[in-house]
Amino acid sequence: MGEQPGDREDLAGRPFVGPAGAVFDRALAAAGIDRASIYVTNAVKHFKNEPRGKRRLHKKPNAAEIEQCRWWLVKETALLAPRLTVALGATALRSLLGRDETLSRSRGTILASPFAGPVFVTITLPCCCACPIRTGTGSSRPSSATWTRFAVRRIVADGAAERCIQKERGP
Repeated sequence: MGEQPGDREDLAGRPFVGPAGAVFDRALAAAGIDRASIYVTNAVKHFKNEPRGKRRLHKKPNAAEIEQCRWWLVKETALLAPRLTVALGATALRSLLGRDETLSRSRGTILASPFAGPVFVTITLPCCCACPIRTGTGSSRPSSATWTRFAVRRIVADGAAERCIQKERGP
């Protein structure tokens, strides 16, 4: 679950089809996950933006906008009954938990949503694509390969998500 549609997603009417979506697709492929086998959505269903000339720049949704769209997520998760939901960023996390939670403190953990079951917490795709990371020789933008390694390690390879799913199933 992402934050909200970006400009390209808003125009296409589908989530994760812009530049971050291409990174997302590569990460899923590297993890051996078929995108058609998962459900992709956003916490906020509209693109909140600020026009700047011919461009529409992203604006963070406020608490009221997140809450106004929450009923959709409750319905989506009730229909899907996901074994695990991945919250990409603070907006998705707030929507899934119904309260604010510090992303830096909860990133990489699994929390319980009152309606969506176990939630794996991580950063947004645009953040991963744009934020500097330490490489040992200075800072640089992470490549899609870096994001792919991150996604595989945190969601699949460390086994935390599978342990959580097993715990939900019971003995």
